[in-house]
Amino acid sequence: MPTFTPAHAEDVLSTVQWAAAEAAPLEIVGHGSKRGIGRPAQTEHTLDLSKLVGVTLYEPEELVLSAKAGTPLAEIEVLLAENNQQLAFEPMDYGPLLGQAPGRGTIGGVLATNSSGPRRLKAGAARDHILGIHAVSGRGEAFKSGGRVVKNVTGYDMSKLMANSWGTLAVATDVTFKVLPTAETETTLAVRGLLDDNAAAAMALALGSSAEVSSAAHLPYPAVTRVVDGGLGSDAATLLRVEGFGPSVAYRIGKLKDLLKNAGPLEEVAGAASQALWRAVRDCMPFADGSETPVWRVSMAPADGHHVVMALRMQAAVEAFYDWQGGLIWLAMASGDPEAGLVRTLVRQFGGGHATLVRAAPAHRTAVPVFQPQPPALAALSARLKAEFDPKGILNPGRMMQAGVSANVDAAKEGAST
Repeated sequence: MPTFTPAHAEDVLSTVQWAAAEAAPLEIVGHGSKRGIGRPAQTEHTLDLSKLVGVTLYEPEELVLSAKAGTPLAEIEVLLAENNQQLAFEPMDYGPLLGQAPGRGTIGGVLATNSSGPRRLKAGAARDHILGIHAVSGRGEAFKSGGRVVKNVTGYDMSKLMANSWGTLAVATDVTFKVLPTAETETTLAVRGLLDDNAAAAMALALGSSAEVSSAAHLPYPAVTRVVDGGLGSDAATLLRVEGFGPSVAYRIGKLKDLLKNAGPLEEVAGAASQALWRAVRDCMPFADGSETPVWRVSMAPADGHHVVMALRMQAAVEAFYDWQGGLIWLAMASGDPEAGLVRTLVRQFGGGHATLVRAAPAHRTAVPVFQPQPPALAALSARLKAEFDPKGILNPGRMMQAGVSANVDAAKEGAST
């Protein structure tokens, strides 16, 4: 399969212009860390952005960083750490879950997938931090949106519109993100031994308090045994992260301890150990076993998540753990069958949400709608949006089918977020 590996934005433009003129479909990849998500590629040509690398602007005092789309996220994180800064939405590294080495994700892929991590509750996702982009549409037209400062716009914000489009609308060549200072201190309070329903109640209580919890997750057995080399033991762990200045963190952890003193045994995990724990939650390490066992990523109201898991366990062999106060559920289907109909039916019955099949064998990804199917009206809007940006359908054709492309439409309007 012919592969184009441009090193400059001008080369990306000429490649897409050729593809548009020839109606030649292109698979868009960076380092391929997320290649296993979505339907298998239906293209003869690949546009590989792995040589489109380099930080083009970094002004720590202005909290702004720009980089070419193929720049490895790991390199950017090292640069930011040297200046005690971070991408506050802590984008997930999908590599380990999909059987690849960690650290292969790119900054362009972060935007294309609207990536986020456990701090999503407080910091939002990639679309909430993007300031500007340079990109090439499927028409073979270069365009730019936004800039290096936060500003309001009327109508659609093109930078945010690219978030969650999975390379189906345009090829980003350069992205600009807002960065933020790293917290001076981080401590996690773990409540041990809670069942899922009690854990949901404890997380809700903590998030509703004045302790300013930045992340909340629940690791039941056996998921809890598969993080930080088994260092948490086998008792379920309900995790509450508090960040900030040292005295403030100590005070807020004390408030949480008093609030949850009757919930179960309490443990503190501090500093580097806390950071490693949340990286494991972020990267779905309990299910990163090198297999193709189907894994679902389900987002829904936090109060409803454990009900879905309980109903699933009555009908299928499934393992689960929770992030985002229970609003994000990771499911591993032990039988090897995605059970797509069952999963999506139960999600709909218990309040609704979005279920994405993040990992599965190619045969399942071909047969099952990977992304949440859209209602007819939204699907029609998706088709119109696709027609505007990529009328010949040359960018990642078939990867999302009709689903998911416009999941970012509402969020692209001024002031909206998900």
